[in-house]
Amino acid sequence: MMFVAAENTPTSFKDFTLIMPAISVGNVGQLAVDLIVSTLNMCRVGYIHTDCLIPMAGNNPYATFTPENANDLSTNAEVYSSPELRLAVLQIRTPIIQTKSKKFCKLMVSWIKASGFSRTVVLSSSHAYQRDDQQLLGTPLRYLQTPSMQKVTGDRLKEMEWREMETVSTFPGVTDSERRLYIPGGGATKRLFTDSCAEDIPLHVVSLFQLC
Repeated sequence: MMFVAAENTPTSFKDFTLIMPAISVGNVGQLAVDLIVSTLNMCRVGYIHTDCLIPMAGNNPYATFTPENANDLSTNAEVYSSPELRLAVLQIRTPIIQTKSKKFCKLMVSWIKASGFSRTVVLSSSHAYQRDDQQLLGTPLRYLQTPSMQKVTGDRLKEMEWREMETVSTFPGVTDSERRLYIPGGGATKRLFTDSCAEDIPLHVVSLFQLC
């Protein structure tokens, strides 16, 4: 994977926050990223070149029909930036090739680490119909954070009454069986999270139980 910077564009992301979607059920993360980019009028600063995503090229989805951007083309993975907010956004528009999911996650984690982002937020979703009993209660939003992220946020999320993603029984109905993190329909969310834990990257996952 390679980040290709746009012409005459600064590419330093040191101490920026990165927001990116997981390709998950309902395209929740991708739609949220579109809103962020368009609302903040963020500038495209480059794209990610990788063989792990299905190729794509199309019209600029954020075109304002000015001579500067009306004829721009978009690709399957583009990076947008707002230097004033120290915010970068990666939009991923096509699915990960199934056999290359592990490779994609490792490449993403490597890029995040090399770019010097202070924190990363992954927007994701999972199948609501596959919740277990404890996950039926309260808000459909859940979060996960790596140990490095925990050092940054402390107990603020709990003070805000956010709910951490529950682990579930490996064997449903067997109460004393081993418990695991399970995000059905979440695409690469779990692998991005576990790889970021291993690499000591401050990463936060926000996930929505999606009805479909």
